[in-house]
Amino acid sequence: MVILIAIPLIVALFVPKDFDAKSEITIDKPKQEVFNYVKMLRNQDHFGVWQLSDPQMKKSEQGTDGQVGFKYSWDGKKVGKGSQTITRIVDGETIETSLDFGFGEPSKGYFKLKEISPNQTSVTWGITGKSPYPWNLMSLFMNMDKDFDQGLKNLKDVLK
Repeated sequence: MVILIAIPLIVALFVPKDFDAKSEITIDKPKQEVFNYVKMLRNQDHFGVWQLSDPQMKKSEQGTDGQVGFKYSWDGKKVGKGSQTITRIVDGETIETSLDFGFGEPSKGYFKLKEISPNQTSVTWGITGKSPYPWNLMSLFMNMDKDFDQGLKNLKDVLK
């Protein structure tokens, strides 16, 4: 029994604690229109994989959505408990957030937008952070890139 517990804990010592996940998509809309939609954290309820997977989760808000300092919190059976706070906005370009999942230091979430043409926008959605030991072991079994891929496909459908 001790060996069964010890092996994952030993493996976790060698698994990186830093993580980075992201995805990119092209949306056939002007950059400012896409930016104005994604800067509103509440809109993630319509395209975010995690929000869509747990429609019964309880949500609360503090501040004005789409502005630095806005805090969106959730508590759900599938997605757990956490919050996302807008920390930086560069109008038309970038939205940065602090994501607190209730353990370890908060992660950094972001949207980055680039104009491809007047009616085409490249959108990158991602997260960077550190998983505390022994939770870093979960990174061997999780692939958040595919969640960001699906979320951006959902966003593209919503913005049609």
